[in-house]
This record gives sequence, C-alpha cells and structure tokens, in this order.
Amino acid sequence: MTYVVTVETCIPDDAPDLDELGRIGAVVLIERGFGSVAGAEGPDGVEVDVFDVAVAAHPRGAELTVTVAAPTLEAAEDAVGAVAQEILDRTEPLAAWVVVNSEVKLHTERARESLEAADGPDAPPGDPALRRARHAAATDAGRGVVAGGELGAGEAGHEVWSDVVEESPDPEAGIRAMAVRLRSFDPAVFGASPDTAELAAGALVHGAEILIDELYDDVQTLAEEDTHVAACQGHLWHLDRLPERHAERYDELFARRFLVTAVALTTRFTDGGFRRLGCPAEELVLRFLLEQAHVALDLYGLLDDEVTAALERFDAHVRGGDTTDAGHDPASLLRFGAWFTAYGDDRYVHPYAADAPAEETEGA
Repeated sequence: MTYVVTVETCIPDDAPDLDELGRIGAVVLIERGFGSVAGAEGPDGVEVDVFDVAVAAHPRGAELTVTVAAPTLEAAEDAVGAVAQEILDRTEPLAAWVVVNSEVKLHTERARESLEAADGPDAPPGDPALRRARHAAATDAGRGVVAGGELGAGEAGHEVWSDVVEESPDPEAGIRAMAVRLRSFDPAVFGASPDTAELAAGALVHGAEILIDELYDDVQTLAEEDTHVAACQGHLWHLDRLPERHAERYDELFARRFLVTAVALTTRFTDGGFRRLGCPAEELVLRFLLEQAHVALDLYGLLDDEVTAALERFDAHVRGGDTTDAGHDPASLLRFGAWFTAYGDDRYVHPYAADAPAEETEGA
C-alpha cells in the first residue's frame, strides 16, 4: 500500500529564524539525505520502501512529504519519522533539528460523516450544485482540523480516530452497508469470501465519497489562490501527488476536469454502467480510490491480507488486463496532453473533461 507521510521538523527553540539561504540549504541537505535512502524499518522490523520526498522549508524548520510503500499506515508513519530524524542527526548543520510529527494526514471529520450518515438525513445531497455548496461551506472548518495544527503530534491524530471509532455504533457495519451501491460489479470479481468481498466493496464506496469531497477541496484551494499546484501554498489532498513534472499545468481548470473525471468514473461504478476505463486520467483516479479504501480499512483495523488481495483483484478486473492501452503503461502519463483523451471510440470520457481535438496531439 502506498502512503504519503507528512513530517514536521523544527530548529531548536533558541535558534534564530532561517533566512532564505538557510532554507534553501536545508532543503538540499534533507533531499540529499533521503536520496541515499531506499528503505526504512518500521515497527517489529517491517520493511518500508521510500519512493519520493518533497521538502518545503520555512523560518522555523521544514515540512517533508514522503511517499512510501508500507504494509500499514502505522508502519509508514513510524518508519518515515525515524529515518527523517536519523538523516537530521547525521547531517551536521541539521543535527540540532528534531522531528515533531510524522503522520498520514486525513480528513477525519469528513470520513466520519461519510461513514455514519451513509443513507441517513445527513447524507450528502445528490444534486451536484447543492453538494458543492455544502462542501464549500464546510471547507474552512475541515481544513482547520488538519492544516491548523489542532491534531498536534501523530499520536494526537490517532486519538481523534479512536474517538471516531467509539462514536460510531459499528464502523464495520457502516462500511459493509455501502457495498450494495457498487452496482457495476458482481462480488465474484473480488475472488474472495462473501464477507471479504462485501467489506472491500463497501470500502470502495466509502473511499469514493471521501475522494470526491477532497478533490472539491483541491479545486477550491487552487481557485482561491488562482495558481497551479507547483506554486500552491495551501493544503492539497491529491493533486500534488500527481506526476511532479507537470505540476505547473495542474491549475484550476485541470483540477475541475480531474474532479469531473472522478465523479464520472465512480458514478459508472455505482450505477451499473461501468464497462472499461476511458482514459489515462481514470487510471489515476482508480489509484487514488484504491488508496482511500485501503486507508479507511486500515484506520478501523479492518485491513488484512484477504481484503488486501480482494482489492488487488478488483484493480486487475477494472483494468481488464488490456495491456494494449497506452494508459496501462506508466510512461503514458508523461504525455500530459493525452490524459483526458479516450483510449478509443468505444470508451467514455465525460464531455466536460474530454480533450478537444486540437489537444489530442499536444506533446509532453
């Protein structure tokens, strides 16, 4: 499972603020330190693979965004925090710095709302305009939970999730109840027992709700700053995890097209209309959706080898083993201009998101 871990580091309390040169130097040293690290060790010797790191320095330290492959969220957080501190300790100019927090940041309040209110009176409205208006009204409060520092250290974040579990009558039952909405897929596609298939299906529907809401957040953040991902100062849930080489092209219009693609794909998953993936952007949406399902199950203590294997079989089924599609080759994502171009005449891409004919031959 891939996790994106945010690590907060800080300079000693009595040290002066970092000037611009000091911040640049810190970024270089930290990135160089991680460049020599291929993996880390989590609890009980669990191996964690380190894929990528992005460092953003500020006057009192730096924030690291580290992408890793780990068997559990806890292992990812612990291993990344430990390796970050080790890098600081062995880098002389940074030896006095400390890691104050290492966590996978999640929108706990919105996750709780999705889980507890699945079909109740507080369920998100079906009308897209009403849903967007509701989402916009809740954005500031929701963003404050994560970005405003109210969670504190990583342990505090787990305490919040413990409260969520205790307040929910039965989180597992809530997730299982969502399984019936995955109407495009027979339980057999999961290749697992009925109980495991139901849990995996429910987690995908739950994950879809969270993914759509968080992509709404990303659109609004870029719109408010009138910028692209490379220059965005606000918190982004997903768009800053797309291939970095195109970050300057992920502006508000792109974000809206990506959101519409996510809505179109998850709608086809739940209305019985899914046949095949339509374009490379849907490959990325599927990746994000599977991550959301894994994280939700992990946080509630429901992720085991059987459900993990079931989600992997679902992924393979959705992709269909059609290796002739350019989108199934990771290199195709380097050709930004084709992300919203249909794989063929028999594939569906939402008209709002679809590339115009003039864009179809655009280079990388």
